[in-house]
Formats: sequence, structure tokens, C-alpha cells
Amino acid sequence: MQDAVADFASIDARDSRDAGDARVVRVLHVTPFFAPAWCYGGLPEAAYQFARHLSRAGAAVRVLTTDANGWGARLDAAAMAAYAHCDGVEVRYCARVARQSVSLELLGALAEQMRWADVVHLHAAYSFPTIPTLLAARAQKRPLVWTPHGALQRWSGSRRVGFKSLWEKVCIAVASHELTLHLTSQDEAAETRARFPRANIELIPNGVEIPDTLHRAPRGAQLRLGFVGRLDPKKGIENLLAACRILKERNAPDFSLAIAGSGSTDYEAKLRREIDRLELGNEVTMLGDIRGEEKQRMFERTDVVVAPSFTENFAIVVAEALAHGAAVIASTGTPWKDVERVGCGLCVANDPASLADAISKINSMPLAEMGERGRRWMAADFSWEKCAAEMIALYKTLLTQSRDRRLAAVPQLR
Repeated sequence: MQDAVADFASIDARDSRDAGDARVVRVLHVTPFFAPAWCYGGLPEAAYQFARHLSRAGAAVRVLTTDANGWGARLDAAAMAAYAHCDGVEVRYCARVARQSVSLELLGALAEQMRWADVVHLHAAYSFPTIPTLLAARAQKRPLVWTPHGALQRWSGSRRVGFKSLWEKVCIAVASHELTLHLTSQDEAAETRARFPRANIELIPNGVEIPDTLHRAPRGAQLRLGFVGRLDPKKGIENLLAACRILKERNAPDFSLAIAGSGSTDYEAKLRREIDRLELGNEVTMLGDIRGEEKQRMFERTDVVVAPSFTENFAIVVAEALAHGAAVIASTGTPWKDVERVGCGLCVANDPASLADAISKINSMPLAEMGERGRRWMAADFSWEKCAAEMIALYKTLLTQSRDRRLAAVPQLR
């Protein structure tokens, strides 16, 4: 009897913070990379935006991450200081000692930070923090949301498939049976369910910033195409360049292509050689990394943004382009088939011929009207405020379920 009463008292003291929507939810985000390590593409951007908008929505948010900023590089002190206490989010940058995200400092801080949290939110998949975070959350009985950012998806060019399969088996073995996977599209969910059949899957899309005002450059005689994103073979850029060569041989439409982003030195050099080989030097420009106002100006000067990826869990660039009033051509490897239903773009296969045909087709379509439709769609369904509210609702549901399970496990008083 006394033991049961003590158990109930312990649960009540520990979980009183779970009751009621008025209580501030404390969320610990664990991620190998974080702002401003933009060289890692969409992962640090999504983790940063979720953290800041969750804080704005009323959650208490901490981030545990590393100072990694690409192979052999670290964020400098000024860069980290600019984000360490930004938008109400407390960020701890731990020193990376090996590879992309191996950090003994992060490992040492994990248990203490997790004791502070109500909910743990893990980002990425095949990185150093993943398995320790899964283990610690299970040991401390903390609800855990895991966002793999598309890493669990495969395509024909996927590398180290055997290693990744083994890694996934270890994750399944060490994770809590109540593991929740946060995915961003039905396509990502369909592929992930096969690898994690017992996990709870929740679909919440990434959000997109909607500019209050736009200053779109009027369309001219030349069709202005754009690609924005990490430069990687998975993105289908070489197929887009081959499509541009087809268009040049057809001599219609008159076009230009701006490629914004960065990747490995070897792959960037390969793309430049391909541009030269295809004799596209007059049509294609590589801009390097762009952010902030420079990125907004590029979207405003672009008629059609092309996302020719082989596979994507979300493809944030499509949402960004639509939010800035540009039409899009998305590959069927992205989860953006609805652009045709909404009337703001085309969704086609990413082989060169299909891309070339789509570019020719969209050239004669009402691009300004399509961009406006896309912008309204993003504001209605993909604002960060909406996504943050859905994520907080998920956290509170998991906390309630966790509390109910612990109460059910306590012997009933007689």
C-alpha cells in the first residue's frame, strides 16, 4: 500500500507539468548541425525554423548541437553567438572532434539537458548524436520525436546502403517502443513504414516564410529558370543541364538558368565541366550560396524554379519559390504532385526529355497567375505558424500518453 501511494505521488509530482494546455512545454532539440551551418542544406534550416517558431508559439526551446560547418571546418565564435540566444531559443554548440558530428562534449551534456526537457526532438539519421539520443530518451522515459529529414529514403544512387540498413536495425533495437517519427509527406511515410514498421508516424510538413511584400521583376522575352539547393547528385542537376542542351538545340524557348547553392568541391567542378561540355556557358550561371535578401531577389527575378531531384522528403525550395510568386516544375521524386491540381506548376519525370518538354510547355502558360495561386496556397497550408502549432499539439499528445502509460503501470490501490 505505501509503495503504491509513493508511486502515485512520484508520478503526480513528475507529471503535473503534463496537465493542461497552459503549461509551457519544454523541448530539447538534438541535431548534428544547426544555424548558421547552412552548408548542410535543408536540415539546419528546418531545425532552426522549427525551433524559433516553436518558441514564438509558447514552447521553451533548447538546442543541443555541434559547431560543425562542413568537412574540416567549424563555426566561428561570432557566428555561434548570433544564434545562441536568438528568438528565445537557447543553443549550446558543442565542439566537434571527428568526422561530421562526433562530439564528446555533446555526449556529456545530453543526459543533463534531457532531464530539463519534457520532450526530446531528434534531427537527422546517420549521425553521431542519433543512437545516444535514442538510448538516453528511453532510459529517462522522455517522449521522443525523430525527424530524419528524408535521410531514410533511397534512390538508385544512394550510397552505403548496407551500412545504413545496419544502422537502422541498431536504432530500432535501442529506441523506445513508443518512438514517433515525424515525416513531412505521404511519399516519405510510405517508404519509411517499411523500415520502421512499429513506429508511430506523424505527418507535419515543413513550413515556409511568406514575404509580406514582393517586388517581382516583370517577365521578359527570355524564360528565366532557377535552381536553388544543395549541389548533390541526388538533386538531378545533371539531368536539368541535359534538358537545357535539348532546349538549345530546339532553339525555343529562349532561356537562362541560374544555379544557386554549393556542394563538394569535386561535384561543383564536375557540374562546371558538364556546362562547358554541353556548350551552355552563355545560358547557365552558377551563383554559389545565396541567403536572405539575395535569395529573395533571385526568386523575384525567376519565372520558373525547377526541382529535378530523384527523391525528396519535402523539397523546401518548391515551397519557397511558390511563396515568392514563382511557378515551379517539380519532379515526381518530390512530394509536390499537387502543384498541377492547384495550378501553380508542373510535376514530371526528371529525365532530360521530360524536363525539356515541361519547360517548353510552361513557357506558354500564365506564369504570373500561377505564381499568385501558389503564394496563396503556401500562406493557407504551409506557414511556419501552422506547422509549429501542429508540432506543439503532437508534443502535448505524447506527454499525455506517456503519463497515462506510467499511471497504468502503477499497482491499483485496494
